[in-house]
Parts: sequence; structure tokens; C-alpha cells
Amino acid sequence: MPTYDLVVVHPLVLLSVVDHYNRVAKDTKKRVVGILLGETYKGRVDITNCFAVPFEEDDRDPNIWFLDHSYLEGMSAMFKKVNAKERILGFYSTGPRLREADLDISDLLSNYAESPLLLICEVQPKEMGLPTTAYYPKEQIREDGTQKSQKVFVNIPTEVGATEAEEIGVEHLLRDVKDSTVSNLSSEVSHMASGLRALKSRLSEVQEYLSLVLEGRLPVNHDIMYHLQDVFNLLPNLSVEELLRSFAIKSNDMMLAVYLASMIRSVLALHNLIDNQEQRVWQEKLGQKRPELKNGKAKEDSKAPAKEDSQAKAGQEESKK
Repeated sequence: MPTYDLVVVHPLVLLSVVDHYNRVAKDTKKRVVGILLGETYKGRVDITNCFAVPFEEDDRDPNIWFLDHSYLEGMSAMFKKVNAKERILGFYSTGPRLREADLDISDLLSNYAESPLLLICEVQPKEMGLPTTAYYPKEQIREDGTQKSQKVFVNIPTEVGATEAEEIGVEHLLRDVKDSTVSNLSSEVSHMASGLRALKSRLSEVQEYLSLVLEGRLPVNHDIMYHLQDVFNLLPNLSVEELLRSFAIKSNDMMLAVYLASMIRSVLALHNLIDNQEQRVWQEKLGQKRPELKNGKAKEDSKAPAKEDSQAKAGQEESKK
């Protein structure tokens, strides 16, 4: 049985899962199930494609469910004609959590994949972070031998990855979704705030787990303890004076840049205000001069015919003489 170290979910899979959910189970409590396609290499799993399959389950009895495996075989054959490298890796579910029937579905898909994966995609996530979690079935044997071996789902680290062509396609899609009125600074601040909220939720989960271990309600997992120790080892030692001084210098430099930026912004705002005031005064003066110019032109036009009449009369008197 192969072991998986990392699962990489490509953007096309996420878009297909959301489209499947919106078409079939939107505004309901049902979930949708589909088949994952991709490749594996040295413990790394790349899920590059997927397709939906007809699936139904009883709300009252979770052991009653139906998955059309004949449809699965037909779609798999057609996808293999398009890309022979892609093979069946497992199935996806919109969850948002594990169900009792997932192990039975995994047993059914073991006829098409050696160790079928389960990818749970939360279409409407309630917490910050990746909306995907991956599992694979593993035989669990009690050390004391009191029970028979049974299959359990083991969690695998997941991440979202894309090839260069997929990144270009996602950028074109985001051009229609992205709000052009929002500046880059505000978007960066919102992303940073969402990241901090996600970090806070993860730290609260670690705190809850450690408190349960101290109370004896959960057993000690040495792998988790080793990972936590690695995290603490990566934290800087703030008791060193040189490090504190470097942190202070860095923060002061950043605050100086922020202060200068705010000062420049205020000076530019005052300059624009004065400039607008000068333009308004100049337009008012120009508006007062225009009627005077019109009146002067009208007087000149009225004098010109009078001069012509007097010249004509003088010419007639000279001709009479």
C-alpha cells in the first residue's frame, strides 16, 4: 500500500467541485461526490482533474447509499482517451466532515485505485485557511491485540498548486472578479488581517489540544509534540539584547517611513486644496469680466452706424453745393 506525504490540489479541481455543488446541492444539506484524477510521484500526489458521479444517500440511515460505478467506469475510459497519464486517485466530497459511509465508498474505489484518497472540499468554509483536507485509509492494529484490525482515515498535508498555464488562466478569471476600486494597500491589509485570524484559530486549536492532554482526556501524540517543539525552536530568542536592538531599529525605520508617507499625503492634500481655491477665484473673476467686455463691444457697434450716417450726410451736402 503506497504512502502519501503531500497532496497538491490544482485550481481546476476546486472550480469543478464548486460547480458540481451549485448545480446539484445548492441551498440543501446534501453533499456531492466525485472522482479525483491525477498522478503520483515519490509520495507527492497531484490532483489535476475530477468529474462528478451520481450519488445518493439516506439522511436517516448513513449506511444506505448509492454510487453509479458503471457511470464511473465510462467516464474514466473517456478521460483516459484525453490524457492517458491521469488515473483514478480517489474521490472528493463536500463534507464538510467525514461520514460513516466514506470508508465503504473507499472500499468500493479500491477496485480502481490501490489506496483511494478522500478529499473533503468545504464549499462554504466557516474558518480561515485552506478549504481542503485529504485522507487515505490505513489499517490500524491495536498493540494489545484486543480488537481486530480496522481501517481508519489518516490525514495528509494539503496545499494548492498550479502549473504556469493554470496560473495564467486563474489570473484571467480573477480580472472579472477583482474589484478595481479597492487599492492594493487595502487588499494587502485585508489579506494580512485574514492571515492573522487564521493564525489565531490555529493557536487556539493547539492550546485546546494541549489542555486536553494535560487533563488526561487525550493521549500524548509524540509526532504532534515534535512538530510543536520545532515551531518553538524557530521562534526568536527575545532575551538577547542585540536582537532586541535590531527589532527596535527595524520597527523605528518602518514607523519613520509611515510617518513620512502621512506627512507627504497631508502636504499634497493641502496643495490640492489651495490649487482648487485659486482656480475657483480665477473663474469668478473671469465670469465678472465677460459681461463688461460684452457691454463695451455693444457700445462700439452702436457708434459705428452713427459715424457712417454723419459721413453720408456730409457727402450729400457737398454734392449739392
